[in-house]
Amino acid sequence: MEITWLGHAGIKIKGSKTIIIDPFLTGNPVAAAKPEEIGQADIIIVTHDHGDHRGDAFEIARQTGATLVAIHEIAVEAQAQGIQAEGMNIGGTVEVKGVKIHMVPALHSAEKGSATGVVIEMDGRRLYHAGDTGLTYDMKIIGEFFEPDLSFLPIGDRYTMGIPSAAKAVEFLRTKRVIPIHYDTFPLVSADPEEFRRRVGNLAEVVILRPGESYNF
Repeated sequence: MEITWLGHAGIKIKGSKTIIIDPFLTGNPVAAAKPEEIGQADIIIVTHDHGDHRGDAFEIARQTGATLVAIHEIAVEAQAQGIQAEGMNIGGTVEVKGVKIHMVPALHSAEKGSATGVVIEMDGRRLYHAGDTGLTYDMKIIGEFFEPDLSFLPIGDRYTMGIPSAAKAVEFLRTKRVIPIHYDTFPLVSADPEEFRRRVGNLAEVVILRPGESYNF
């Protein structure tokens, strides 16, 4: 399975299916691709309705024919625009093209619906994308119930967890691997991923990527 950081909270997961999460590319100064360069996708997931997460999701869904998965309110808007979409809500699970997507809580605001995280089951692996969130005890339940193989956690502070709370989240999640996201896009969310690695210590393998870089596991 190949994981590529697209910058900010954007992730591309390539396995038996190709999944794009939170493709904020237009207007993103560190984006690793332009929307029109996303040539293939099976599923697009939007964690919540903020511009730096919903981003170019609708446009990419149109050009690739991917199914968009999001909280009910975003999915309804997408369907009204002729986009194939699966709406869901926190606590629920949908299966799209053989991939299971579980929607879990996130502690954050949203323009429409609620902010969420997702747990993805594909090719025998479980991946947790926290979306935008503060530290929450729900992460302990996510860790116990889903036992994620890899987690994507924001570390940029101000609008999400900062490094100390993200490191505590790793302890709650008991995740095997973690990739820090949602930092260094703008000065307001600058953070040092090496400091995050030091705080996590032996709790998990910390994989630090630059936008556009990939990790295989």
